[in-house]
Amino acid sequence: MTAFTNHQIVLTAIGEDRPGIVSELTQLVSDCHCNIIDSRIAILGNEFTFIMLLAGDMSAISRIEHTLPTKGMELGLLTMMKRTASHVASEFCAGYTLEYTGIDTPGTLSKVTRFFADNNISICSLKSDTFDEDEDVKMRCELEFNIPVEVDIDKFKVSFEDLSRSLNVDYIFRRIR
Repeated sequence: MTAFTNHQIVLTAIGEDRPGIVSELTQLVSDCHCNIIDSRIAILGNEFTFIMLLAGDMSAISRIEHTLPTKGMELGLLTMMKRTASHVASEFCAGYTLEYTGIDTPGTLSKVTRFFADNNISICSLKSDTFDEDEDVKMRCELEFNIPVEVDIDKFKVSFEDLSRSLNVDYIFRRIR
């Protein structure tokens, strides 16, 4: 890469899951002279989802912008792109994961994420799903987040304890950084 690699783009592709699709997309990225900085893959239902943060010089970013729509159509993918800049991390005192489980009840994730928003805490990553256990449908969720320096972590945890009781979920906080 040249010294002009400060250009970035987020690329999202969604389509029917099948072998080789990741290879096709990563080859396209390589052919356009972009570098994959970060990526996530998920299978949701029968759909494959791939999100990548790419970096490259202006020429490489332009090349992927012009090439991806055609390649996406060839592969039967819905694609979307957005130029972005390097993430500027805010100051934080610690990083945590929160894992919670309980009976699958509509609105639980919404209430948990609202709690984070109300406490001015951004969620870095989130994964949730449901599973059958003892004739019940249960949900589980794992969130990763950073505690801003101005947030009192002990007060936050006590408040979450109250929320968890009202939602009837079991949870674990783990400090990760």
